[in-house]
Order: sequence, then structure tokens, then C-alpha cells
Amino acid sequence: MLTFIIRRLLQVPVVMLVLSILIVGLTQLLTPQQRAAPYIRSDQQSARLEQIIRERGLDQPFPIQYAKWLGKTLQGDLGYSTASSKDVIPTIQERLPNTIELTLVTALPILLIGIWLGTLSALNKDKAIDQILRVLTIVGYSLPTFVLGIVLLAVFYGYLGWLPGAGQLNIINEISKGDLTRYTGLLSLDAALNGRWDVAWDVLQHMFLPALTLTIVSVTTIIKVMRNNMLEALTSDYVRTARAKGLSSRVVNNKHARRNALLSIVTLGGFLIIGLMSGSLITETIFAYPGVGQWVVQAALRFDLSAVLGFALLSALIVVLVSTVVDILYGVVDPRVRFD
Repeated sequence: MLTFIIRRLLQVPVVMLVLSILIVGLTQLLTPQQRAAPYIRSDQQSARLEQIIRERGLDQPFPIQYAKWLGKTLQGDLGYSTASSKDVIPTIQERLPNTIELTLVTALPILLIGIWLGTLSALNKDKAIDQILRVLTIVGYSLPTFVLGIVLLAVFYGYLGWLPGAGQLNIINEISKGDLTRYTGLLSLDAALNGRWDVAWDVLQHMFLPALTLTIVSVTTIIKVMRNNMLEALTSDYVRTARAKGLSSRVVNNKHARRNALLSIVTLGGFLIIGLMSGSLITETIFAYPGVGQWVVQAALRFDLSAVLGFALLSALIVVLVSTVVDILYGVVDPRVRFD
């Protein structure tokens, strides 16, 4: 397995190089004037548009443009984002921890609830609990994210007043968070490490509705796939053999059937993490949550090419890294998998 891990990690730079060529290549569909827009940071620079095009080599052949772009990128320069009024790299460094925090709060409940309810549905096939879960799964799967988010916001914030609305902190804590010592970049954890439990609780309260929205929308797929996999496993030969040996239903269901049913959940969980880590665009926008998803939506509306390009590269890196982790987990979940 160690050889496999090293081999996959060595593939990451190669894959990212190929993906960057494809991503940057797509920008060639735009005019040099449009591609020069990310480098304009003031009205004075707008008058120097043609000069910027020549300085950046945006009118040169693509290989030369790509080589210059790659050189700038390796130096940590992905351009200027008009959506955040900052360079792209500092913007990602500021917002990515918020998205990671939301992912950590959301991903585990989605997987645990999905696996539990999917298994429960399969073990009670065609019974009342199974019928109820199947109906709820269909409703949750069909419900658009923006509709669910707005409804939850209207009910729990607008009508009941139980939870805070948009943002990550209330105004008072937003001002005081600058005094916190940042250890991890995760605001709730850093606040707790600083002894500011009021700030940590405020962050968690603001994350509840976005996390609930993502959980309801995403858990339905896990339930559906887990139920189908579990039903298939329960009718397999190895399960019948285990029952014939006199093993208890609990051992057969948990150790034999469910473990094999989890194989595709590993892949599905990887895609879930990728989606959450890349920024839940709609959810973060609805709740004005300051993650990378909200930023890239604002950037797209402003035709902020540097931000969109930086987000595309970030998403590609997340896909490559998470896919590598998923491949490794296959060997943990299924001993039959060999890394040759």
C-alpha cells in the first residue's frame, strides 16, 4: 500500500499540470481584452489596456501565454479578484477554512445518517418504516437547494427567530474576532481555543441552517444507494452461507452485509466531500456564508476571470487529492482490494 500511495502522490503534479493546461486553454475562447481584465485594478490601469496585453503576452501564442501564467502561478500570483478586492491566493486562504469548517460539520452527519437510515430501510423492506423513508428520500432528492434554504431561513430565522440569519457571526463578534489568535483557521475551534465560547457558539449557530440544508439535500442520495446496496448484499450467497452457519442476524447484517454494501458509499462519500470542499455555491450564497462558494458566485457575476480560474484550479486539486484518499480507503473497507 505504501508503494501505491507514493505512486499516486507522484501523479498529483502531473495530473494538475494537464488540468491546468485544459483550464487555461479554455480562456483562449475569450478575447485578449477580456483576458486582460483580471490585471486591471484601477481606472488608471484601464487606460493602459493595450499595454497590459503586450506586457502579459496575451496576444502571443498559447504555449508562451501558458508558460508565463505557470511561472506567475508558481510564484503565488493568480491575479487580482475584483469580487474580493484582493489577490486570488489571499482570498482563497481567507475563505477556504470557512468552507472546510462547514464541510466538517456537514459531511459526518450526512454519511452517518445516510448509512443508518439506508440500512434500516433495507432491513425493513416494504414495511411502514421503509415506505416512509422512501417517500422522504424522493421528496428530499427532488427539493431544490435554493428552495429548501430559503424556506428554512424564513421559518427558523424570519418567523420563529430561533436561529441567526445570514453571515458567520453577529456584528459584535464580527468586530471582536480580529483579537483571536488563529491556530487552525477554523473560527469555531480557534474561538474555543481562545476561551471565547460565546464566539464559538455564535459560529455554530450561524452554520446550523446551511449545514441542515446541505444535509437534507445530500443525505437522500446516501440513503437510496445504501438501501439498494444492502438489499443486494442481503440476497447474496455469502450472506446465506453465514446464516446457514448459525450466525446471529446482527453479525450477518453488520459484519457481512453492511460492510460489503459500504464499498460504493466510499466513492459516493468522496464525491460528497469534493462537492462540499469546492464550495456549496447555492447554499453559501443563500446564507451569505463567507466561503469560497459565495466568493466564486460573486466573481462569476462580475466576470472576475482570475477568481473563476483560481477556483477551477482549487477544485481540480481537491478532486485529485480526495480521489487518491478514496482509492486508499477501498483497501481498508474491502480486504479483497490489492494495490499492485
